[in-house]
Amino acid sequence: MRDRAIHKPLSFLKMHGLGNDFVIIDSRGRAAVTNAALARALGDRHRGVGFDQLAEIRDGTDSDIALDFWNSDGSRAEACGNATRCVAGLVMQETGAEAISIRTVRGLLSARLEAGAVSVNMGPPELAWDEIPLAHEMDTLHLPLEGDPVGVGMGNPHCVFFVADAGAVDPAVRGPSVEHDPLFPERTNVEFAEVRARDEIRMRVWERGTGITLACGSGACATAVAAARRGLTERRVRMELDGGWLVLDWRADGVWMTGPTALVFAAELSPDFLAAL
Repeated sequence: MRDRAIHKPLSFLKMHGLGNDFVIIDSRGRAAVTNAALARALGDRHRGVGFDQLAEIRDGTDSDIALDFWNSDGSRAEACGNATRCVAGLVMQETGAEAISIRTVRGLLSARLEAGAVSVNMGPPELAWDEIPLAHEMDTLHLPLEGDPVGVGMGNPHCVFFVADAGAVDPAVRGPSVEHDPLFPERTNVEFAEVRARDEIRMRVWERGTGITLACGSGACATAVAAARRGLTERRVRMELDGGWLVLDWRADGVWMTGPTALVFAAELSPDFLAAL
């Protein structure tokens, strides 16, 4: 932390989308404050606050806001769909707007209110091997791993396995080894998906840099894309994750994701906590 920040409390919000939980730091009107040390300390569920990802809101130059994402191990995340929806819902409630634009490493994203839920366009999927990215050229529809997974980029890399029963899968058994497989130079998120019908999927996830989470927005988008590319589903599906349901719609302009968000509490990090970083 910078010297100017450690002598006063730092406000934050706790939010979640389907139990995929986030710490939100609002840095509009000031310099960004998050670094790897703060992310790791805050991400500790015993000595900090705990989160799946941390999102820091910044002033947008070509958008209404900008967002940076961090994993609980202190690494950066390029995309986080549910956190984007949470922050978008917060800002739209704050401003009275029904739609906003959000600048992320992923690109310029659009969000809007839709029948009481928050919908965000996560952009077009990245389907080429070097976009995901993978270690070398290969067929991204059939990755050379046991289980015949699909590779998809949604600003961050995803490896989607189709299984007979997602509820019977323990993501902690296979997830870590796939996350760190040499096939993925930037590591990968790992999804285990069961296709129930042409318009319904059940999915569980192991998130890069975090572990098992109750939901993953970019992972849900990647899974919907993988299923449609395999011809298993239509391009619009309902998806049940451990924490609840999302609607995914792969359109010409990108993958739209719609679901609920929740603000849990607002609080402050103490000067003593910040000074110990």
